[in-house]
Amino acid sequence: MNKPATTRQAVNDGTKPQPKRKPRATGPRKSSRKPDPAAKANLKFRYGLIIAEILSLVTITVSAIIVLLGYSANRFSGTSFFGSLLPFAIGVLILALVTSVFLLSWWKTRKWLSSRAPKLLPVVPIGLALIIGVLIIQDKFTLAYGSFRTLVGGKQEASRVTLAHQVYAAYRRYNANQLSKLVGRAQAYQPFIEEAAKIFDIDQNLLQGVAATESSFLPRNSSDGGRGLFQITSVPKSVLAEAGQELDVPEPLLNNPRHNTFVAAATLKYYLEEMNNDLFMGLLAYNIGSKNGGLRFIMQQYGAKDFVTIQPYLQVFPRDYPIRVLSYSLAFRLWEKEGKLLAYEEGDNAARIQRIGIPGLDSPL
Repeated sequence: MNKPATTRQAVNDGTKPQPKRKPRATGPRKSSRKPDPAAKANLKFRYGLIIAEILSLVTITVSAIIVLLGYSANRFSGTSFFGSLLPFAIGVLILALVTSVFLLSWWKTRKWLSSRAPKLLPVVPIGLALIIGVLIIQDKFTLAYGSFRTLVGGKQEASRVTLAHQVYAAYRRYNANQLSKLVGRAQAYQPFIEEAAKIFDIDQNLLQGVAATESSFLPRNSSDGGRGLFQITSVPKSVLAEAGQELDVPEPLLNNPRHNTFVAAATLKYYLEEMNNDLFMGLLAYNIGSKNGGLRFIMQQYGAKDFVTIQPYLQVFPRDYPIRVLSYSLAFRLWEKEGKLLAYEEGDNAARIQRIGIPGLDSPL
């Protein structure tokens, strides 16, 4: 009897056939080589050049905007529609167009340079930015910047500029010989002033201005109760305690120049904080002290909000006290920066002095 032929297929025994396994996908093998340090450094260098290029273009554009807007604000100042407002608006439109043309031109120039001289791509804007940097330190830029600040700052900046020119005018009226002698007398007390200014975070030129106004650097006990270098009278107990803690003494001795300076610095800091760091109001509060309820009571009584609105209600002194302090502070800053006292009306000294700035009021450019 013949046997049935066997086939390669397995007899169905009731179990499902196992699915065929798919071949494992083999991707490209990861390279075990470390990245080339030279290529990595080159990439960082290229990124650095691109960042430098962008920063240079931003510097050029922002500087041009400040100068042109500041010049336009000064040239067309006023309230006349056809004489001031309309020409200024046209100037702003022209500025926007010029800026757009400049950026578009640079984009096309950049494409041309990238194909012919790629190394010059960052050199051109950086060179222009350096030229702008040189022009910024010139006095004409200072004047344009001042006009731009007034334009953007509005009423607050206009008030600050008005008060600043009162300070410049007061400095201009000083006798140069007497002012030089005053600066000379101050040198003996300079270590104390520098130390106190650092501890209480007060501009040292500002402290020098207070001492010059109070005693002309001739410490004495006055008939009105003022004592020492800063003519200290009555100060808050918390101020005396803070000064004593920094001096490491139970109670400061007001006839000691160092102690007197520390008490003055702590007192000025106290009143500046009370007046929300308004320099003019802080100096005025320092001079008035706590008598008659202090400066805050006077402001509430007359509805005044700042130094400009409180001035008409005050007598000549203390009304002019902040101006005197800051004009002396300006003299000490000029001595520190220039090594001499500049005559305000000579040559371009006015613009130069304004660029240096008033201690505590202006940030030098």
